[in-house]
Amino acid sequence: MDRFLQKRARGVFLEKAEEQKPTREEADSGEDGRPAEKRPRRETPGPTSHQAGLSWRHIRGEGLNCDYTILFGKAEADKIFRELEEDVEYFTGALARVQVFGKWHDVPRKQATYGDAGLTYTFSGLTLSPKPWLPVLERIRDRVSAVTGQTFNFVLVNRYKDGCDHIGEHRDDERELAPGSSIASVSFGACRDFVFRRHKASRGQPGSRRGEAVRLPLAHGSLLMMNHPTNTHWHHSLPIRKKVLAPRVNLTFRRILPTKK
Repeated sequence: MDRFLQKRARGVFLEKAEEQKPTREEADSGEDGRPAEKRPRRETPGPTSHQAGLSWRHIRGEGLNCDYTILFGKAEADKIFRELEEDVEYFTGALARVQVFGKWHDVPRKQATYGDAGLTYTFSGLTLSPKPWLPVLERIRDRVSAVTGQTFNFVLVNRYKDGCDHIGEHRDDERELAPGSSIASVSFGACRDFVFRRHKASRGQPGSRRGEAVRLPLAHGSLLMMNHPTNTHWHHSLPIRKKVLAPRVNLTFRRILPTKK
């Protein structure tokens, strides 16, 4: 995406990676994107570099650590979107409701979970067991792993029928998440604004400013890596955008701890 618009908070910056092929030093950089000279060199080849073959934008701030790229070209993204529309089975009935401040409400979007056997995931008063991986979800997961070097065993699928479907401010801090793990957010369909806002507890820290926000338009075929400690210090949301008339499907790949027996 050529234009990368955001409401920029003070102390938060976005850095665009070079479009040229990575140098040897960049290829040796770690998953956090820091230059190789700032860490010991790897003695053996690691996973595919964050930089390899893609143009990344790095979003950094006080407790904010995210990386953004276009992972799928339009033709491939269009094909994947059609497959998702045909294959994903979304929750109905009681599973399509969430608990907020002790009251149950209809979810303002459609949801589904897929992943490895034996996992459970609890959020908004629901405890969910994932369905087995669909081939299309496995392909997306494997592509994300190939460019990040990270593995995922669970995905939450959210479908927004138009700009009235949304998700409020929240943090992905459920106890089942592997400590320090990243969340990979892959988007298909309509471009929607994704908003980060500092968690109120973090706003009280020295040097922080109330109401800091960063707005990222998540494009068709894009990947946003939310790295540690982002979910400790920042909420995120997908606000209502009434002018958006087309659907969007978002996949958040996660690393979930196995259920204790």
